[in-house]
Order: sequence, then structure tokens, then C-alpha cells
Amino acid sequence: METHILVVDDETAIADLVEVCLKNEGFAVHKCNNAADALVCVRRQRLDLAILDVMLPDMDGFTLCQRIREDHLFPILMLTARVEDTDKIMGLTLGADDYITKPFSPLELVARVKTQLRRYTRYNTGEAAPREIAEHDFRGLQISKTTHKCVLFGEELSLTPLEFSILWYLCDHRGQVVSSEELFEAVWGEKFMDSNNTVMSHIARLREKMHEPSRRPKFIKTVWGVGYTIE
Repeated sequence: METHILVVDDETAIADLVEVCLKNEGFAVHKCNNAADALVCVRRQRLDLAILDVMLPDMDGFTLCQRIREDHLFPILMLTARVEDTDKIMGLTLGADDYITKPFSPLELVARVKTQLRRYTRYNTGEAAPREIAEHDFRGLQISKTTHKCVLFGEELSLTPLEFSILWYLCDHRGQVVSSEELFEAVWGEKFMDSNNTVMSHIARLREKMHEPSRRPKFIKTVWGVGYTIE
């Protein structure tokens, strides 16, 4: 089945470059130069991934990301000239899966797209590996690798593939302290950098969806200077 990718950027040169890079890899590309057209495309076209520019003429990319996340779980990459950590964290907490800063390397862009597509496919196949635990059920939290569903006190949580895989990894290592480095490399499949705030921002988003108090969370607890644990 052909892979369809949405590219939203009002800079024609950037959009054309991204389109060429992705088409060279065999992907079908849908280009939009504003958020309104992008939302129409999302409604009408089955998509596997979206690349959103932050600065758009009619709606900022963060808001567009949030709108898409209301109904869709496919990976979202933010593409922007901003470099501040606060902007990165904002995009990730609103549902983005990765963040690429302009100017970017075409090879890096393609590599990140492929990484997100592999991860999304892996966590949505509905298949559990032989002899692996396929479900965790404790203290009101039920998470199933087979159905890719997570239920907390009877409420089904709407998790992105990355959020699901983070929570699954922590549940799978229940009682252990998992470092940010281990969690990042296990879930993202990339080398961890000391300045990487990706894990922290995704944990914050997970806690928000689980209605966890930030200071005294019941499930995902921070072990300062070490990492995270679910007891």
C-alpha cells in the first residue's frame, strides 16, 4: 500500500524540496500552503504522516497539530526555523512526534520520516511478539499491546503511538527506574543527546492525559537525577 504524506509549508521552495526528497523515496506527497487546505486534506485523504511548518498564514502549526490530533494518530513532524527548547517542548506536548529545524539536511529529514513510519507501523499491527507479555493490568491501569488500547479507571486514553510506547516500556519495566537515555533509545531508536528534552515533554503530556498531579503523580514517578519509574 502506498504511503501518503502531508506537507504543509507556505514557503514554496521548502515545500518543493521536501516533496522531491519524499517522492525520491517512493512516497505519495500532498502539499498545502495553509492550515485550512491541510485540514481539508486530512479529512479527505488517508494519511500516514504529516510534516507541518510552525509559521503558517492562517493558523500556527502548533494549533494545526492539535486539531489533527483530535481525530488522528499518524505521526506528525514539526518543521520550523525556531530553535528554542520551549518551542520544541510546546510542539511535542501538543501531540507532535518529532521536531526538525530549518535549515535541515534532506537525508536527516528522510531518516526521521522513515523512523516515525516504522514505529507507527510496529505499534499498530496488532501483533504481539512470541512469549512477550501482551497486556499489563494493575491499579486501575490496563494497557494492551495486542489492541493498542490503554484504559485508566474505565476511561480509554487517546495516546499517540509514541505516548503508548513510552507507557508500555515503563509498565514492562515496572518497579525499575528507567533513565531518560534508556527510554529514548528504546522508544525512538536513536542515540540520546544530553540536551534532549523530548522524553521530559512526552512524560508531561502522558501525565496530563492520565490526569496525574504534577507534584505527586500516582503512576509515572520521577526519580530525580536518575529517570522514571512505575511502581
